[in-house]
Amino acid sequence: MAAQIHEAHRHTEHRIWDPDAETLPRDGIEALQVERLRELVTRVARVPFYRDHFAHREIGPHSIRSLADIRRLPLTTKDDLRRQQPLGFLAVPRKDLARIHGSSGTTGRPTFVAYTARDLETWSNLCARFLVAGGLRPEHTAQVAFGYGLFTGGFGLHYGIERVGAAIIPAAAGNTRRQIEIMRDLDPEVLICTPSYALTIADSARELGIDPRSLPIRFGHFGGEPWTEDMRREIEDQLDIAAFNNYGLSEVIGPGVSGECPERTGMHIQEDHFLVECLDPETLEPVPEGEPGELVITTLTREAMPLIRYRTRDIARLYREPCACGRRTTRMSRVTGRTDDMLIIRGVNVFPSQIEEALLRVEGTTPHYLIEVSRPGTLDEVHVKVEIRPEIFSDRMDRMQALCERISREINTVAGIRAHVDLVEPRSIERFLGKAKRVLDRRNLNE
Repeated sequence: MAAQIHEAHRHTEHRIWDPDAETLPRDGIEALQVERLRELVTRVARVPFYRDHFAHREIGPHSIRSLADIRRLPLTTKDDLRRQQPLGFLAVPRKDLARIHGSSGTTGRPTFVAYTARDLETWSNLCARFLVAGGLRPEHTAQVAFGYGLFTGGFGLHYGIERVGAAIIPAAAGNTRRQIEIMRDLDPEVLICTPSYALTIADSARELGIDPRSLPIRFGHFGGEPWTEDMRREIEDQLDIAAFNNYGLSEVIGPGVSGECPERTGMHIQEDHFLVECLDPETLEPVPEGEPGELVITTLTREAMPLIRYRTRDIARLYREPCACGRRTTRMSRVTGRTDDMLIIRGVNVFPSQIEEALLRVEGTTPHYLIEVSRPGTLDEVHVKVEIRPEIFSDRMDRMQALCERISREINTVAGIRAHVDLVEPRSIERFLGKAKRVLDRRNLNE
């Protein structure tokens, strides 16, 4: 499981931001989790969704005597959150909120997540933990090339860097040439963005006649999309940096659920704040340690919108053997897949149903389509093959091109991604008797 050691990585000093929490012995972690789970059951009883479940099952704080009792609690899904939008999962009065973020909104409208001031304090500390583990120091400058806004990535990392005491360049996403100019002018040691964007920066630097290895950055913290060990090696070779992985999701808190230490043998889960299960997605029974399963997360300390047993749909493995870094927390592998049909394209969550919705907006198309995702270079590319109605099919290339552009615009409007559209003849896309196969993912996202 250990990643190949890059030369820049050899010089990453072991340092722990919160030793009391991160090196707590296993029995201490589990005792703390039971205590906090009991408190959580009390708090979420203010949320109608959980109050109804608890009343039906006669569940209360007295029901939690060990961690095994978590299986008595209900699962929470993304659909449950959607049904209670915008803020039906609030467990505190509205006046106690300090900030509201949201998912990308690619399902038509964002799924909002709220934070109290204490939640924001917790979030900053959790991000500080993995940033320090991956080389960030108070004397450093970090360039954040994540988007700022409803998306949790930019702000989450921003305040984590502030908590460490390092300087921030809030460059935000996009304008790659400007990103490179900023690096050369201000000499940041740390880059924070998606892994694919790190490679885009390297490519752009070469186009400008700049050796990307000559850029000042030494460490990179990457998340927001699935990536592989091969991609890590590519980033480290091209930019001459040590690259670290981190994991989080907006519904739970954002980045900060887990992150890598210099050993890079999995991402340390912040178990004093999150109780993570790894379940068979079909039977919902726990899988053996080290086997792939769906991550199900309970937020132990969140105040504004705590979640019990949230089904992330992300597939990963859990490892509980001690890590050489000194931390005692459970580690998780990279996310290697999903249990639903959601795709993550350049950090954007995309469902095939959104593509279908876009097609239905364009006269002359049919609901028969195939989404092909590939990563020929550093960035994901999406091609959508679309059947059109026979009466629309034409040998006039200008008409067909105009139709492609119209469909592409609608996909961008609905799903938030740019896709190449290929029009194909009627009945040329395979039909299925059962569930239609709409996605062909050619990216190799396995470890």
